Amino acid sequence: GNSPSLQLQQLPLATAAVSVQPHTDSFSYKENLIGALLAIFGHLVSSIALNLQKYSHIRLAGSKDPRAYFRTKTWWSGFLLLLLGELGVFSSYAFAPLSLIVPLSAVSVVASAIIGIIFIKEKWKPKEFLRRYVLSFVGCGLAVVGTYLLVTFGPNSHEKMTAENITRHLVSWPFLLYMLVEIIVFCLLLYFYKERNANYIVIILLLVALLGSMTVVTVKAVAGMILVSIQGTLQLDSPIFYIMLVCMAATAVYQATFLAQASQLYDSAQISSIGYILSTTAAISAGATFYLDFMGEDVLHICMFALGCLIAFLGVFLITRNRKKPVPFEPYISMDAMPGMQNMHDKGIAVQPDLKASFSYGALENNDSMPEIYSPATLPIVQEQHGPRGVSAPPYRVLEHSKKE
Repeated sequence: GNSPSLQLQQLPLATAAVSVQPHTDSFSYKENLIGALLAIFGHLVSSIALNLQKYSHIRLAGSKDPRAYFRTKTWWSGFLLLLLGELGVFSSYAFAPLSLIVPLSAVSVVASAIIGIIFIKEKWKPKEFLRRYVLSFVGCGLAVVGTYLLVTFGPNSHEKMTAENITRHLVSWPFLLYMLVEIIVFCLLLYFYKERNANYIVIILLLVALLGSMTVVTVKAVAGMILVSIQGTLQLDSPIFYIMLVCMAATAVYQATFLAQASQLYDSAQISSIGYILSTTAAISAGATFYLDFMGEDVLHICMFALGCLIAFLGVFLITRNRKKPVPFEPYISMDAMPGMQNMHDKGIAVQPDLKASFSYGALENNDSMPEIYSPATLPIVQEQHGPRGVSAPPYRVLEHSKKE
């Protein structure tokens, strides 16, 4: 029942409303893609860097100088690549929501598994190879599918990280309630860990996950404020920036401390899988309460995002479950620890053959070209002083054991 003139006046408004929304969605999806690509690139480069440094440590494990790897190009190349990877991950938080970036750390687990399969020491037959690494292949496939679902159905909330917005989120009642619950849980876990000596892997990694959730919240705030400052609106003169910076450094240091304690008690494969699941869950919860990542998202997108997380969790679990436990290797037997035996290394006499600082416990080194390590060791006959001073003891004798003995 509207007049034609009123309909003509309403038409431009409707057209403008329709044209603005798709433009905003496409821009936000573009930011999500930039952040996801930066995170994937950063985790991939970091994984390569850590394997390069590990290779350098393995090659120089038998060196007398404990810091000999500092003089190798391999170690420094890994160090520079590690800085580049961490910079890429840090930058990704400025573009995409927190809940989208955190689960993408599964890329580093997949990359490490692929690098380990490529640099295999043993020569397997095709059937044995597939049977041995079938869980790794399935895990890598699941992790890739989960990553695709995460990027496709990730949260689409984008907000400028200004000091005003961060302060408003910091004093909001959902985040204050979340912080209260997290502090109580953290104190209880710390009590059982320190006072009751409950050194369970779940307790230690829960402490790491709770600290890590605060680390990623502060990392996104710092990275976002730096990006807004680069774009023209200075945010670095606000006190909230330095508060977030200090909290980021403090939580990262304590997180690394608990991780170091866990690595002394448990296998790295267990730490990788359980730590990834707990840390990702805690970080997504923190992002949902602090930055309201899932505000306005429909149920289908949230369910598909949760499905992507579960698939990525399963993939990481299968990859780390198939990882071989490192066997400790002793390059030589110290004869000094045996009573009644003198030091046989003073004159350069080796009890066992020299391994030439190239032994390996993993997949980055092949010792097939060293047949001398499999030859039996010879023990030279050396006189020893057992009697009083000035009286030489008789040399060693080889005793023949009879059947009666």
